[in-house]
Amino acid sequence: MSTVIGLLRHGQTDWNIDMRLQGISDIPLNETGHNQAQMAAEILSKGQWDHVISSPLSRAKVTARYVADALGLAEITVHELLLERSFGDAEGSSYEDWKERLQAGINAEGAESVEELEVRVQLLLDELLSVYTGKTVLAVSHGALIRKLIGLVSNGEFPREGERFGNASLTTIVHDETGWKILNYNPATLIN
Repeated sequence: MSTVIGLLRHGQTDWNIDMRLQGISDIPLNETGHNQAQMAAEILSKGQWDHVISSPLSRAKVTARYVADALGLAEITVHELLLERSFGDAEGSSYEDWKERLQAGINAEGAESVEELEVRVQLLLDELLSVYTGKTVLAVSHGALIRKLIGLVSNGEFPREGERFGNASLTTIVHDETGWKILNYNPATLIN
């Protein structure tokens, strides 16, 4: 029995445009983000999804609501494990500043480490399999979490060096008798 998980990144925010670290800061969708979420919902409404689940952050929940409405699903389940990686006191800074801090060996106060994120992602995969065995589930989450999850499932094959998951992008994974694997890898924003 296969379990299919679609990993949809939330729509665009102003901080995405400015290339700023959002982490767990609750930054709302901008107008483009709302449009992307509506477009993704329209595309996803042509498929069969049993459940829609979401990170607790509003940019993910609003994206999930568009999709659930298009699918005729009243309920969205919020999963804390889908939360974005915390970047601590670096949230709000530019990606360039973040890279410079890392290269200088300066860690962000209160940030979730890569190792901690990996443990959380493994817990998420275990929970998804336990709760949704045999189901098709759309999970709305965030770039760093999706990146880490795809890296684990693909044994480091994806994402490729320098590749980013676009806002409203959808990558699908499946669990069957052989374990987790990539079903459809697509880091680009969904288009109609």
